[in-house]
Amino acid sequence: MILEMKVPSPGESIKEVEIATWLVQDGDYVEKDQAIAEVDSDKATLELPAEASGIITLKAEEGDAVAVGAVVCLIDTSAAKPEGAAPKEEKKSETPKAETPKSAPVETEAKTYATGSASPAAKKILAEKGIGASEVKGTGKDGRVTKDDAVNAVPSMGTPTGGNRGATRTKLSLLRRKVAERLVEAKNTTAMLTTFNEVDMSPIFALRNQYKEDFKTKHGLSLGFMSFFSLAVVRALKMYPAVNSMIDEKEMITYDFCDISIAVSGPKGLMVPVMRNVENMTFRGVEAEVKRLALRARDGQITVDEMTGGTFTISNGGVFGSMLSTPIINPPQSGILGMHNIVERPVAIDGKVEIRPIMFVALSYDHRIIDGKESVGFLVAVKEALENPIELLMNKDVRKALEL
Repeated sequence: MILEMKVPSPGESIKEVEIATWLVQDGDYVEKDQAIAEVDSDKATLELPAEASGIITLKAEEGDAVAVGAVVCLIDTSAAKPEGAAPKEEKKSETPKAETPKSAPVETEAKTYATGSASPAAKKILAEKGIGASEVKGTGKDGRVTKDDAVNAVPSMGTPTGGNRGATRTKLSLLRRKVAERLVEAKNTTAMLTTFNEVDMSPIFALRNQYKEDFKTKHGLSLGFMSFFSLAVVRALKMYPAVNSMIDEKEMITYDFCDISIAVSGPKGLMVPVMRNVENMTFRGVEAEVKRLALRARDGQITVDEMTGGTFTISNGGVFGSMLSTPIINPPQSGILGMHNIVERPVAIDGKVEIRPIMFVALSYDHRIIDGKESVGFLVAVKEALENPIELLMNKDVRKALEL
């Protein structure tokens, strides 16, 4: 029996996917539920499992865009499972032998080109300049390049380096193309503006140094910065609800919940999974959810549903060493907070210069619905909560807030 495998729907709004990688070859025997391909949608990379056991026949190439519901492969379920894969290994071993004779003429041609038609002295001068003999018009007998020709030769482009000047052309994945499209859309369709501030991270450093071991022993989680920033953002969103809003044509939708999108790196690029109802989370809850989503992104298991929605985004470029940036809004959201690296800087404290761990923070926002007063007030509220976490985020009871 021949089974037609069709592209399943990854989500309601997705009409096509791209075959990113075939994990099997045409003619392989596959087991039921075995991952046979990775497919890119405009939101995530998903694995395609075999629907039955049998010999597979591929009907699409890597890089092909195929519609949801289209046939991508056939599985002959009546085929018997082969005992071994010796024939395939023999074919692979023969491949280098067949190609060996072809390489010889290439080397000969390269050698002939390298010698060119130039005198030994001219060759030396040209080599120092990084110019090939074929690039110079010789004035000697039969067009031979002389020493004077080499001395007067000018590189055809740029400063000679003698280095490799190769280039590689790689097709962008559907996910990367969609990310690029959304970023350009955000720049072109929003009145985006960015405001900046700085945060003295000393209070959070002190809390983490004092309680991180107890927190890890009790919960099996690291006490990171994301829990402090997420809860500080929730507090600020409640104070300035316009930042927790978005435009829908001629209407403004303001949410009474805080679904925070967090930017994390995955094998296929940037992923932005969503933490739901962060307003109901504790420090432990945020750290557990951040860890869960980061691991799923790293393993390529993030689903479309986990990246759908979100009312505000936090992006941490500091993990890559970024000092300052202007993050781009994640549409249709109206605001994104950029975290950056923490650097010890001299600051004035009560008339004296002290060295403090400082982080620059940036809020990019849609000026169509968020005014300057609200955006600046929001960022100041985040700063205040991070610089006074015990009072503003922990209700003056650290151990209870950390569930110790």
